Amino acid sequence: MMEPQFRFCTSADGTRIAYATYGEGPPLLYVKSFNRSLEASFTVPESRAYLAALAARTQIITFDRRGTGASDRNVDDISPDADQADTAAVADAAGIIEFALFSDNAAWPSLRYVVECQGRVRQLILWTPLVDAAYFRVLARLCREDWSAARRRMAGQFFPDGPVSLQRTYSQNIRDTVTADVAARYCERLNVEDFASLLPRVTIPTMLLQRENRPRQETMRVAGLLPNGQLRFLSGTAQAPFPEHEPVVKAIVEFMGLGGVGAEHPSQGTAVILFTDIVSSTELTERMGDARFRDASRALDAGLRAAIRDAGGAAIDGKLLGDGVLATFPSAAQAIDGARRCLALSAASELGLHIGLHAGDVIREDNNVYGGAVNIASRICGLSAPGEVLVSATVRELARTSAGVEFEDRGEHALKGIDDAVRVYEVRWRADGSAGDA
Repeated sequence: MMEPQFRFCTSADGTRIAYATYGEGPPLLYVKSFNRSLEASFTVPESRAYLAALAARTQIITFDRRGTGASDRNVDDISPDADQADTAAVADAAGIIEFALFSDNAAWPSLRYVVECQGRVRQLILWTPLVDAAYFRVLARLCREDWSAARRRMAGQFFPDGPVSLQRTYSQNIRDTVTADVAARYCERLNVEDFASLLPRVTIPTMLLQRENRPRQETMRVAGLLPNGQLRFLSGTAQAPFPEHEPVVKAIVEFMGLGGVGAEHPSQGTAVILFTDIVSSTELTERMGDARFRDASRALDAGLRAAIRDAGGAAIDGKLLGDGVLATFPSAAQAIDGARRCLALSAASELGLHIGLHAGDVIREDNNVYGGAVNIASRICGLSAPGEVLVSATVRELARTSAGVEFEDRGEHALKGIDDAVRVYEVRWRADGSAGDA
């Protein structure tokens, strides 16, 4: 494999940013934490092995945060706005137009760039977002009072079970990467509420990754604010994505639609996509209680999957976030029949459903599907009222002569993360539940 190529670019305010490119393939912009330098990333054996595994499937573009590593060290502005400008400068300098973005731990202030540039960032991956403001306040004070202890604490945070040699190496790398003052300033600037306000605006597909043995409360809170997210828990003990990097790399390349490590390229094709989502699940949980809602939603989920199968569709088993079901069908008529069956199950339960359909090209990988068409189906689902089915103009055209239903024009709608307005139609059923004439 080729060696990483190191370069410099200039941010909007004149700050020089050191960045590196490594590997070949679809681009992955990797925004690192402030306490790990490019040099450490490519020289520490555990980190280098992790990046090499990623670079075997993608082109990695990563950089030293301002005030750290080989980037300009004497800087006054380390604000989120500066982060956004630096990320843009690196993307432009590397010549990448559309790409996935991976944000590593406390580097997730890159969300501001993602929100502004969702036309360029196709997918977002968040690794164990650290949003505990109290932790960072304590760490900032420790950086100023006892720099050596602060470094040991950061090393212990990322490698809680050792080995001691890696903790020691990481602590030394922090010392070489950033000063105590700059580290404290990065910790002090954390504004949890500001970042939380950005999450609902991230409409692109987003995956959160976390080790399964780590506390989940903060990650679950982040996941709950993302409109198009999925959450995966991975084996391993380190809070860093290495040294146990195999499940991390596998999850990333699968999410990017590149197939599993060592697998064939994922298949592509056209499908009719059905999305369902339980209406007001949070309010229902409060009203019904956790146990009763859980039992009802599980029963409905099982019924929906059986109904989808009976209509000729395939429910997706990928780990999607939320209280709904995603399915694909080979034809619009079958998908509408599946939607009708889902409505009937919902009417017989305590749980209402949003249902939306769209058709388009998808990428299939490990019984999951990805792509813009899936995102549009999800957005149309969100527009629907309980007890109705909304479809895109594409599905309407496909089904006009085959589904035996009527369509009522519901107008054009601006959907989050979609450049052009999308016209939607309601599928109309007779009072007796049978289909109307086309």
